[in-house]
Amino acid sequence: MSSANPSPLWRPDEERIAQAQITRFQAWAAEHHGAPADGGYAALHRWSVDELDTFWKAVTEWFDVRFSTPYARVLGDRSMPGAAWFPGATLNYAEHALRAADTRADEPALLHVDETHEPRPVTWSELRRQVGSLAAELRSLGVRPGDRVSGYLPNIPQAVVALLATAAVGGVWTSCAPDFGARSVLDRFQQVEPVVLFTVDGYRYGGKEHDRRETVAELRRELPTLRAVVHIPVLGTEAPEGALEWSALTSSDAAPEFEQVPFDHPLWVLYSSGTTGLPKAIVQSQGGILVEHLKQLGLHCDLGPEDRFFWYTSTGWMMWNFLVSGLLTGTTIVLYDGSPGFPDTAAQWRIAERTGATLYGTSAAYVMACRKAGVHPSRDFDLARVRCVATTGSPLPPDGFSWLHDEVRADLWIASVSGGTDVCSCFAGAVPTLPVYIGELQAPGLGTDLQSWDPSGKPLVDEVGELVVTNPMPSMPIRFWNDPDGSRYHGSYFDTYPGVWRHGDWITVTSRGSVVIHGRSDSTLNRQGVRMGSADIYEAVERLPEIKESLVIGVEQPNGGYWMPLFVHLAPGVTFDDALLGRIKQTIREQLSPRHVPDEIIEVPGIPHTLTGKRIEVPVKRLLQGAPLEKAVNPGSIDNLDLLGFYEDLARKRA
Repeated sequence: MSSANPSPLWRPDEERIAQAQITRFQAWAAEHHGAPADGGYAALHRWSVDELDTFWKAVTEWFDVRFSTPYARVLGDRSMPGAAWFPGATLNYAEHALRAADTRADEPALLHVDETHEPRPVTWSELRRQVGSLAAELRSLGVRPGDRVSGYLPNIPQAVVALLATAAVGGVWTSCAPDFGARSVLDRFQQVEPVVLFTVDGYRYGGKEHDRRETVAELRRELPTLRAVVHIPVLGTEAPEGALEWSALTSSDAAPEFEQVPFDHPLWVLYSSGTTGLPKAIVQSQGGILVEHLKQLGLHCDLGPEDRFFWYTSTGWMMWNFLVSGLLTGTTIVLYDGSPGFPDTAAQWRIAERTGATLYGTSAAYVMACRKAGVHPSRDFDLARVRCVATTGSPLPPDGFSWLHDEVRADLWIASVSGGTDVCSCFAGAVPTLPVYIGELQAPGLGTDLQSWDPSGKPLVDEVGELVVTNPMPSMPIRFWNDPDGSRYHGSYFDTYPGVWRHGDWITVTSRGSVVIHGRSDSTLNRQGVRMGSADIYEAVERLPEIKESLVIGVEQPNGGYWMPLFVHLAPGVTFDDALLGRIKQTIREQLSPRHVPDEIIEVPGIPHTLTGKRIEVPVKRLLQGAPLEKAVNPGSIDNLDLLGFYEDLARKRA
């Protein structure tokens, strides 16, 4: 790993290092808290995990976290699960998210962009006013601390207002994007029993209007705990009978009142993209998210009041919650509601240009799609303000690093990051003061003791192992909803290594301290005892222009054998012939090893994904092992259920 690409693709210059907030934080923490003044990021990281209590105390002081009641200790209990952060403290997340309204009232807090690509600003004072008005209305509707408030909403300003108003009253926010079908939404919302539902009549995507009024009517019928439904007329229709109008709830000038809640009071519920059974309903706390996101966005992403933060996301993905937290650092956040590739593949670069984005985040898949489509971002757009392009969702292949470097700017900070819905943050990724190596994440995050372990729990360097975190992070779930004894929570992360978080990814921690992600360990490819990452195969195969997408599965056979098929979804107009078959095998053999060459290569009509866009390896593996569809997958979690019929038929034929 470390020897394959010893020269960095990019190094920050001295000026950038000196100006980075993390550099100033280290100097301040050295003076006030005994952090190492020398040794750069590696020394700071070591201190942050060795002196966990002191590090997080320093973070709260550096970012001026306002505790309305002081805390007794930083970490009352270190055990995982069950770590108790800042016991005794009270605060409010929304109060911190709106602080910039005091000093920058007329500057934009939000820039809203739809498929016209014309940004429309919402100022800090207007955002604060709407939150104050809506919070007062929620209280008048009887919403009390701990009550759940849900949103079936696209990435629009009203969604941000609703989240912040919910947090202001101490309610618990939860959201789904309006492209989710009724069953998918109900699988999520029925678990948490919301008292208020914010809805739209529809949304616009790919140049078309999508009417969602029938789905909303079904949600209302199937959510008996609702006391109120709020109608937001994106398509301009009348409010359905019995629904409240958004405009009526956000028209007053009431100053927001912020309920002061315990540090571990629930802020929101996120849902795993689990493909079998009901999605895990993951509860994270107001205080835990506040301090973790201040660290991540302020120190790692280097965001502040001069920045504009654009991440392509929807309200059904944790990256939307992460994007909203950009407000904590006084940053203007960009909300794009629309297709990532409309009217053409270059759409997101156009939005980055028009909004003056300084940090632009997207998926690795979008970067690779731009590369395949021959997009030239720096030739066609003015991206001078973009300092950093960040990617997540899946590992960014080496070709993606090179393409961004060549096609955007040589002096571009490329931040491939990896974390999860489970912590609503990053385990490893962006560090503004470190070099970037092709195919690698820069380093583990501060306060995160990220390691690669073998099956016996021995740490590995320059070898593939399980991604583990050996100390608690403030944004780890406080619990799962409807998991009274904690067994589902414990089984999700702590069964393999007691007291240590196992995330379910294969990683390599290099001797330079960088990190390589190889894909999910729960869908491991294991041939003759050698573990292989599916991500490595996708990266090699999808370099071929003929391949749109691929899926590789390792299937243990009843007779003790092992079958490893590669499924390929071809680009339009491509024929699957012997020449292409040979080229795929040769590519894998040369770029990886003969052991990585699949047993069979099969053309498919498409690759199924979760609703948040991740390839579903485990359910396809279950289908190929003969499990019936209803046992192999939760139908409400898949983007195109029809595609699974192909894999079912294949399993039947092979049987």
